[in-house]
Amino acid sequence: MKNVYIIGIGLIGGSMALDIKRLYPKSTIYGIDSDESHLEDAFELNIIDKKAAIKDISNADLVILSIPVDASLEIVGDVLNKISDETLVIDVGSTKRLFCELIENHPKRRNLLATHPIAGTEHSGPKAAVLGLFENKTNIICEVEKTAFKLQERALKLFGELGMRIRYMNPVAHDKHIAYVSHLSHISSFMLGKTVIEKEKNERDIFDMAGSGFESTVRLAKSSPEMWTPIFKQNKDNVLETLDEYIANLKQFKILIEKDDFDAIYHEMKDTNHIKQILKGIE
Repeated sequence: MKNVYIIGIGLIGGSMALDIKRLYPKSTIYGIDSDESHLEDAFELNIIDKKAAIKDISNADLVILSIPVDASLEIVGDVLNKISDETLVIDVGSTKRLFCELIENHPKRRNLLATHPIAGTEHSGPKAAVLGLFENKTNIICEVEKTAFKLQERALKLFGELGMRIRYMNPVAHDKHIAYVSHLSHISSFMLGKTVIEKEKNERDIFDMAGSGFESTVRLAKSSPEMWTPIFKQNKDNVLETLDEYIANLKQFKILIEKDDFDAIYHEMKDTNHIKQILKGIE
């Protein structure tokens, strides 16, 4: 792997760059980003070796597309038009249905592997990049059969070297499931943060009184709106379905409190404790 182009030098793209530099020290990592400050930071932090533009990718062995999902839809066609027949393009966006539909009939569809590494944090930008981010993390691959076999092999070898577990899923199922386990979590965190900010006008009170429970629950509210707004837009139908169910549960919980039915509340929470066993299985 000689020439690697990272389009979007944020948490995921930057972390992949760091791991690839460790695994393939003779490779050259090129950074492409619409934010010049990201490129400057990535270069100073030795995440990338050189700055580049999409017009330069004709010599790429690997292109990693790690930008907000709306931007991916806008440029993926241009990226595929400019690569060689031997180039592997890996998309790492958080929504997959619209993306896969868009590229379905592109002449170089076989060069692209649609993936979603479940490895994010609440931080963004090149300064958030960390070595080893993907170790023991799940990587969901969609429509693997539409990628050329030899390019699949190259990608799976890289994912194995990164220490990732692989799951295969179709794009529609991916977007439905991820709405529950990721997108709803972010909405809940954003809205909890909003509620507390609006109610507690004194920021010092929030700082002094916030315990570890609040801190862990609201952690995702620090995530990038530039990244998450287009995710909610692209996955609107699934997000609305999850919100309907979540709001119904909140309303039911409120009714139980109003009725002083704390036995029922106890059993609701006791039943939900089963989540500990589910999560223990993926630690």
